[in-house]
Amino acid sequence: MAPLVGRAALVASLIAGAALPTLAVEPPAQANAAQPAEPSQTEQQRSARRAELDAITHDIEVTAERQAALRVEMSQFDQDRATLNKSLIETGERAKGLERQIDEAEQRMGGLLDEEKTVHASLNARRAVLANVLAALQRMGRKPPPAIVVRPEDALASVRSAMLLGSVVPELRVEAEALATDLQHLVALKTEQSRERDRMRADASALAEERTRIEYLVEDKRKARDRSEQQLAEEQAKSETLAKSATSLKGLIADLEGQIAAASDAAEAARKAEAANQTAMNDGRASRSPESLGSADRIAPAVAFAATKGLLPRPANGVQLKGFGDPDGLGGTTQGLSIATRAAARVSSPSDGWVVYAGPFRSYGQLLIINAGGGYHILLAGMERIDVELGQFVLAGEPVALMGSRLLASSSTVGIGATQPVLYVEFRKDGNSIDPAPWWARSNDEKVGG
Repeated sequence: MAPLVGRAALVASLIAGAALPTLAVEPPAQANAAQPAEPSQTEQQRSARRAELDAITHDIEVTAERQAALRVEMSQFDQDRATLNKSLIETGERAKGLERQIDEAEQRMGGLLDEEKTVHASLNARRAVLANVLAALQRMGRKPPPAIVVRPEDALASVRSAMLLGSVVPELRVEAEALATDLQHLVALKTEQSRERDRMRADASALAEERTRIEYLVEDKRKARDRSEQQLAEEQAKSETLAKSATSLKGLIADLEGQIAAASDAAEAARKAEAANQTAMNDGRASRSPESLGSADRIAPAVAFAATKGLLPRPANGVQLKGFGDPDGLGGTTQGLSIATRAAARVSSPSDGWVVYAGPFRSYGQLLIINAGGGYHILLAGMERIDVELGQFVLAGEPVALMGSRLLASSSTVGIGATQPVLYVEFRKDGNSIDPAPWWARSNDEKVGG
């Protein structure tokens, strides 16, 4: 029994020297973690968790020196249309990939933090028992029971000690081993948390660089357009005036394509491209089941929108809050889908098409409408900033807008109580909302041509 006592004393001294101070500074709220939390406490915990995770990637910016290096890197590109388009799409895909990695790391980190709180709660719940165990172990370590073969005169004391230890020591061993296991688990959790923090910071730094690249590429593409700034400003102002007086999205699209030169030209270009694609399909020069959307230097859709099912990339990473046809909470159903994104997430165009509106509209916040041809329109709303212009042709996967740091759109498709940025996506055919599900690529690993 002496080895057990010695081992227990060693554990006790280790615990007494290292574990108890840690437990002593634990916030009182942690001690009651095992009890059901009130709704308000749950919200506070969620906010605290979000702040704890955000702090890991907070204030990570690209240094001035690195920005200059990136600017030089961009200036060395052959600034033709194909190169710009390809660079934009590839950079946007890398940014999305990094956002996914950070989201996954945050989920793992959240699980680790939950485990840590569970361990702390377990230790706090057994604080009184552990104190008694530690005291008993330390006393036994200082004054072990006498042995009969060494001091026969203490036979009675030895028997009494043996009887006492026979009932107490098993419980002490169980408690000591449980405590040691919890402490080892706690150390392992801390180590894994440190690794996750390092990975998240590295990914956040890489994401900041990719976002800077996108900014420079968008700027270069804007410079490459030869439209008059004055003409663009006048058309933008006129389109926003129409948006204020429009009573519906269907009416807005009709007014834009009928009264705004850039939108009208875009609609005409979409009609011509659709007619050309249909002719190519009828003549057998184009596949009815294409594998890609075309080359990076295309200036019009190479595939009819109706034939792009299963090829289109989702416009942003995130958690889908509501899908097409879900109850909207107001007695109706949603006409699109809403996606909760990361703060400052990049939004890309789901398909090839021409921009027929880019600006604020009612409760949608910043609204982007893309004419994809064949009577199809794609609506994106809830962004903080739009980086494309009226009449501009955009490619599937090309970054077109930027999300903010909080919820901006108040469409009925957005869940009540949501606070993080939410992107609203709607597909329309001849003015009526349709389910976009058949058009999405099956996985994020499938690459869109161009």
